[in-house]
Amino acid sequence: MPLTDVAIRKTKPSEKTQRLFDGGGMYLEVSPKGSKGWRLKYRFGGKEKRLSLGPYPDVSLAEARSARDEARKLLAAGIDPSQQRKASKAARAARFVNSFEVIAREWFGTQSVAWSKSHADRVMLRLENDLFPWLGSSPIADISAQDVLATANRVVSRGAVGSAHRCLQYCQQVFRYAVRTGRAERNPAADLRGALPPTMAGHHAAITDPQSIGELLRAIEGYAGSHIVYCAIRLRPAAVRSSG
Repeated sequence: MPLTDVAIRKTKPSEKTQRLFDGGGMYLEVSPKGSKGWRLKYRFGGKEKRLSLGPYPDVSLAEARSARDEARKLLAAGIDPSQQRKASKAARAARFVNSFEVIAREWFGTQSVAWSKSHADRVMLRLENDLFPWLGSSPIADISAQDVLATANRVVSRGAVGSAHRCLQYCQQVFRYAVRTGRAERNPAADLRGALPPTMAGHHAAITDPQSIGELLRAIEGYAGSHIVYCAIRLRPAAVRSSG
């Protein structure tokens, strides 16, 4: 006879484990300590197996029956529901391991050892505030150029065009790292050259104070952009000194 919620609630623990069967191989197991959990007994490959369907009352009678029916559909298709659950769990774990945030933090760890603390803090702040909320949980191989552009444009929309360009640079470097480590096939951020509004160029007074010059040189050392630009800005102070 099928179970009812009333019958389940009235069942009290006893000295031995109790099994209250509902049909189709599903039963509620009641332990001597009073905990209750749904189980499904089935046969696959000539062997008797059991599958947990969750604890009661967190999983209701109706929900347990639905899970049982789904498992029996898998059995009818020649699929072991226990193995299917393990495969699904492994797939979810793989998606997390290969998410943008996980890989970006790996990249940050490889790069930040050569940066000043202040620069590393700025990079991580942009990652956490401007990139992770929108891209962080996505598998990096599934992120498109449009996803990256939409994320960068959110930064542009608040008037921080320079920050948007830097966020795009970080994305390019994270994707390159993902390609190098076999977690992505290509770098979609590389397709976005010229996609953001240009930053407004301005004229700045020359730096003459020795302390300020030192700060500039440290900032150059911490630059996280392309290698070509890094070399150019390192050569610039030398050119100024030689012409002075």
